[in-house]
Amino acid sequence: MAGSRTLRRVLGETNLERKCRRIFGTVMLLLIFTAFFGVYWIAKDLAQRIMFSKGKERVRVVLFDYHWERWFTEPEQKPLRTELSKKLLGEDYGGRFYTLGEPYAGTFQPENPEEQAILSRLKTKQEQQLAEIARQIKEQKNLVVNESLDTPLPLKKGQAIDPKDFAATDKALFEFRAAPGEGNYYYYQPVYWQSVCATCHVYDKFLLSPSTKAATSEELPFRAVRVTLPYEETQSSIRWIQAVLWSVGILTVFLAMVALWVVVRYVVVKPLTHLRDVSEGVAKGDLEQRAVINTSDEFEELAASFNKMLRNLIEAQGALRQVNTDLDAKVDQLAQLNMRLHEMNQLKGDFLTNMSHELRTPLNSVLGFSEVLQGADSLNDKQKRYVHNIQKAGRDLLDMINDILDVAKMEAGKMDVRLSEFKIESIIQAQVDMMRPLSEEKNIDLRFEIESDLPLMFQDQQKVQRILTNLLSNAIKFTPEGGRITVGARGTPRGMIEMWVSDTGVGIAGADRDIIFEKFRQGSAITGKDEGNLTREYTGTGLGLSIVKELCKLLGGEVNVESELGKGSTFRILLPWMRADISQTAARMSHKLDDLTKPRRGDFQPGDIAATP
Repeated sequence: MAGSRTLRRVLGETNLERKCRRIFGTVMLLLIFTAFFGVYWIAKDLAQRIMFSKGKERVRVVLFDYHWERWFTEPEQKPLRTELSKKLLGEDYGGRFYTLGEPYAGTFQPENPEEQAILSRLKTKQEQQLAEIARQIKEQKNLVVNESLDTPLPLKKGQAIDPKDFAATDKALFEFRAAPGEGNYYYYQPVYWQSVCATCHVYDKFLLSPSTKAATSEELPFRAVRVTLPYEETQSSIRWIQAVLWSVGILTVFLAMVALWVVVRYVVVKPLTHLRDVSEGVAKGDLEQRAVINTSDEFEELAASFNKMLRNLIEAQGALRQVNTDLDAKVDQLAQLNMRLHEMNQLKGDFLTNMSHELRTPLNSVLGFSEVLQGADSLNDKQKRYVHNIQKAGRDLLDMINDILDVAKMEAGKMDVRLSEFKIESIIQAQVDMMRPLSEEKNIDLRFEIESDLPLMFQDQQKVQRILTNLLSNAIKFTPEGGRITVGARGTPRGMIEMWVSDTGVGIAGADRDIIFEKFRQGSAITGKDEGNLTREYTGTGLGLSIVKELCKLLGGEVNVESELGKGSTFRILLPWMRADISQTAARMSHKLDDLTKPRRGDFQPGDIAATP
């Protein structure tokens, strides 16, 4: 393994090269393996065909030698026949005649069961073949089938006349048997009798069978020729073909792998390696590098595209650097503006707080004197009406000042939460009773629907009352005469209480549902009214719903509105039954501590004013 890694380092081999070599090598091996066995089987089949052809030719030689031997039977002619046979026929052939009956006239019986089966099959096939030829000749008596046909021989039992050289054609039947233990191949072919054969075999000297019936040529017996072919010669040819194929295959794979290595290394990997090096240099900050590839192919186009991309990147970086510089300057300006805005907002809050405190003192005096004047008996009805108007305007102004102070406290984070246990039914009923005189002035039906057996709430009671008061005030303000307002409360599966105030007033446009919770803003009560116009159709500071939203957040809840313009609105408040961040014990102790440390101040009494000179 270490040696393999060292070799890869020396050759500078890359992952791409290894991958290409593995894939290409696998494909090459499969192709060579397939081609090798294909050629091997073709060569083997060709060798067998050559052996079949050689066996067929040697059948004719054996037949000729057999007749040669029978004709030259004189003792003085035998040496001459033997010498001529050696010179003309050679010594590398051997042949025998076999019969399935009793051996006669130089014939032999099968030597083993396999040979017996081969000869039986050949006999059956030959009879079928000759019967088919006889049928064809019978059907075409007046048709000359082949010019080489000889005079018909009157044979019986389905035998027919064959072409003169039928045994040498592809129509001749044969069987083949390998005997590696004997070192031979055996080729078997039946003898096809010609009409000329009867010229000699009807004489006693050349009888084929001891049967007199055969001598009269009524039926020629079955004979088969077995030709012996050397086994080693054929196997040597096949082994030589295998060796050549293996050598060619190995050489082909080796040369293909070398060619692949050269092509991949210098045509593919080298340009890619150059591109990788340039990319790594650019990634490290060296933007001066460029890809230089001169291959007149796709790699050169890729290098040109890479260089173009790099130029665009440099230009984009320059533009981005300029934009960042401008952005930093704008951020600095924005930070300065935010600081100034924060200071101005703080000044505004301080101003509103101070002005509210300064306004509350004389306003309390005005309200106190108006109460004193209202109790005087010397005033006539007109004067009492004026005093009543003074009280109403003063209370409205005091409510506005209190709203402004509450908003300032909430913005400064100084709004305290004083928790206590109370029944929400009592709070809702008290607020409804308090607001009922205002609703009766406009003939508005004010009712409440409270779920029974609600648990005690542990919240800031005053702030819950303030939420209900603001919502009821808005509902009465925006509901025309003869309308209806419903206040309700129920528990929710989320472990919270849901309170709602529903009216049949003017409704809220969809575009105004977010605006109404902003400070000093009111929604457009009439369709088509400019929502940005500061001119209001209804009086008020525009802080009521803003205070409701902030108080809900302070108590851990939320407020939502459902409204349809011209049909009314429903404000839903979700509050937890108990503030989770403050325990009941800590809240009670804080409440008692506030009562003990609260500065005492003499309330304004009408009698004090009366005593003033």
